[in-house]
This record gives sequence, C-alpha cells and structure tokens, in this order.
Amino acid sequence: MKAVCKIRAFVLTAALAAVFVPGAAHAQAGAAANYPNKPIRIIVTFTAGGPTDGIARTLAQDMSASLGQSVIVENRTGANGQIGTVAAARATPDGYTLLYNSLNHTINSLLMKNPGYDPIKDFAPITLAMFSSSVLVVGASQPWQNLQDLVNASKSNSITFGSAGIGGSAHLTAELFRSQAAAKMTHIPFRGNGQALVDVIAGQVSFIFHPMGGIHEYVTSKRVRALAITTPQRHALYPDTPTMKELGYNGFDEAQSWSGMLAPAGTPRAIVDKLSGVILKSMNTGALKKRAETYGQTLVGGTPEDFRKFLVSDAERWQRVLRNAGIKPE
Repeated sequence: MKAVCKIRAFVLTAALAAVFVPGAAHAQAGAAANYPNKPIRIIVTFTAGGPTDGIARTLAQDMSASLGQSVIVENRTGANGQIGTVAAARATPDGYTLLYNSLNHTINSLLMKNPGYDPIKDFAPITLAMFSSSVLVVGASQPWQNLQDLVNASKSNSITFGSAGIGGSAHLTAELFRSQAAAKMTHIPFRGNGQALVDVIAGQVSFIFHPMGGIHEYVTSKRVRALAITTPQRHALYPDTPTMKELGYNGFDEAQSWSGMLAPAGTPRAIVDKLSGVILKSMNTGALKKRAETYGQTLVGGTPEDFRKFLVSDAERWQRVLRNAGIKPE
C-alpha cells in the first residue's frame, strides 16, 4: 500500500510539474517582454574615471539606448570591491540591479575567509565583456634588455616587483611569472599602479606588470622599457615586444584581468538573455570599441554559460597561483 502511495505521489508530482513548468516559462517570457519598465542600476566596484568604470559607463549608454530606460552607474568602492559585490549579491533578482565587476570578483573569495558572497553561486553571469592585458616594464636605467636578463638577475640579486596591492592583477600576474620562472622575487604592494610605476621608473622597484592602458606613453618616452606583453599575439602598440607565450611562459593570455556583467542569482533567465543580447550588440558599436582600445582592452563576448565556465576556471587558476605563492585567506 505504501508503495502504491509513493507511486501515486510521484505521478501527481510529475503531473503538477507538467502544468507549472510551462507556466513558469511563460511568466518569465512575460517578465522579459515588459522589462525594463524603470531605471536599471549597475554597481561598479571601482572608482569613477578608471578603465572598468569607463567601460561600464559606455555600456550603460548603449544599454539605455537599446532598452529605452535610464541605466545608471553607481560606484560602490571599498575592501577591494567586496562592499559593492556583496550589495549586488543581496539585491532583488529582478534585473534592475546589475554588477559590472573585474578580477576581484573571484579573487576576494580566495583571499578572504568570509567575503560575504560566493562568486559563482550568488550570481547569474550575463556576459564576459573584456580582457585587460598588461606589459612587463622595467625602469630605463635598469641593465636588463630582455626577460631572460631579468630572470638571470633574480638568481643572484634581490629582484622586486610592484603592484596596486595584494590580490590585484599586477600582483597575481607577477606571481604566475615567478612560479614558472622559478625565480626569487619579492612583492612590494602599493596603493595604486601609479605609485608603483614611480618607483619602477626611479629604479627602486625592479619591474611591474602594468595594465596596457596608460603605460604606452612611458614606453615611447623611454622612461621604462617593455620586456614582454600578456596578449595572445603581439600588439600593434608594441610590435617589437614579445608575448609571454613567445618567451615560453604559458597561460598569461588567459590569466588576464577581465570585466563582465552579472546579475544576482535568481534573476529570470529570460531577462539575463535579453541583457546579454543588448551587451553583445553594444560590442559592435564604435564607441565601445574605441573606449576598449584606449584602455588596451580586448572585447570578448559570449553566452551566459560561457561566462559561468570562465568564472569557475578563473577561480581555479588563481587558487593554484595563490597556493604556490603561499598566500592564504585572511
């Protein structure tokens, strides 16, 4: 008798699912059709005026034009982006609060014992927008003419590298380099790439993996010397600078800083798909391409599933790098 009851319960459950699933799908489609009917807020975890903020604001303009609603950028900085990311994770999942985030999205969960969010489970990825490449530069007064010179010097001298802080792209990229080169190098964190670059130019710090945007003028004026670049192929701005891959170092074209759009977990898939389509459309506009080139960034694109897979692999990649560097969550 109990077995019969279980079978009946199963059949009833299956029948209810057959009724309600199409209804849920219809409701989601309806929600997307009426979306948006009020302004959309994009949380950016960086200060205004920087590359991530600049891309987000250009996207916001394009999204506003496509969706017929105001799209507002809100800068929520602090704690390496944790404050803004937590705010986005806890927002109502209705498509009216989005997050445009970068590498710190996954890194915080590896550096903090309790970041307040899960970078995968607490978000619905929309689109991976950009990869940000960097250039390894040394001060012009330094004797190293190529990357091998720098590696050789690390075996007998005290080589240092600067960054904008622990867990940032410059720090992690240099840690990946140090691991593959089996080199002795000391990390010196600063409060920003600009401060680190000043000491690199002065010869007080050996090198930095500086974001491509903003470093070209220092290379052309010969205040620094570019030894390598993290792009998959040589870049038009640095035709004579070899890629890390050319020099025998792997994974740097994937282990770049990135930026992309996310929504809180639970946001209706129909809305996620609609937003993804709008952002992909924006990637074909001249304004976004021009802004990306200004910052030395590369457009990516792809589906929400592509972005989710990337987030998982990105977390795994940097977890290995941090483990090899002996950096533990605090």
